Amino acid sequence: MSAPTSIQQQIQSLEPSAIIELFQLQLTLAVNGVDATFYYHAGTNNLTADVKFANIAYAATPIEMGGFEVTSKGPLPRPLMRVANTNGAISALLIAYSPLQAKLTRIRTCKKFLDASNFSGGNPTADPSAKFQDDVFYIDRVSKENLQFVEFELSSKLDLMNLQLPGRQVMEYCPWRYRGAECGYRGKAYFDVNDNVVNTASADVCGKRYNSCRIRFDSQGIKNYPHGGFPGSRIQI
Repeated sequence: MSAPTSIQQQIQSLEPSAIIELFQLQLTLAVNGVDATFYYHAGTNNLTADVKFANIAYAATPIEMGGFEVTSKGPLPRPLMRVANTNGAISALLIAYSPLQAKLTRIRTCKKFLDASNFSGGNPTADPSAKFQDDVFYIDRVSKENLQFVEFELSSKLDLMNLQLPGRQVMEYCPWRYRGAECGYRGKAYFDVNDNVVNTASADVCGKRYNSCRIRFDSQGIKNYPHGGFPGSRIQI
């Protein structure tokens, strides 16, 4: 029998350290239109400031999770992740990028294993390897959105592998890669993510909205817009 790991020893102790939930949301250029990873922690157990684990900073963001239970029968779990939409930050993220099929990794560790930089007196028990097995899911849809929170329904990788055609998702924002084959825009006019005219190609970013498509193709005198989204389909309260 192998020796128990430090995380197992901690959970089995009489007074275990508080469990900390960390989240990594990974967007890729091919799927979401950008290569970027966002790091959050749920802000529980009196940790209301940003924290560091394995030398990665996680922003304190109120997050509620549910539906991780796994059974031997029935469909795979489809957890829900509810994220605080403070100052419209998550809504702004949805406007800039399509989150569908983005990879979400939930990391669980204990407070005593967080990096030494989180504590004024350091932390001799810091251990970046002390964690439970990661939970990996993918964003399937935006199930709710309002001024208080945005709720995502998650799916497993197996769900993605078993997708049946057609694979189109009903969403407001265009899934096509900007200036790619499906998009088809080849104009010399440049616009930023808010559809304002800019002068350089490096600042040319599509907002993925129907209006973004209209402005760009109108500049070329084209009225048949190839927008791949479904305007008005996003839930907004």
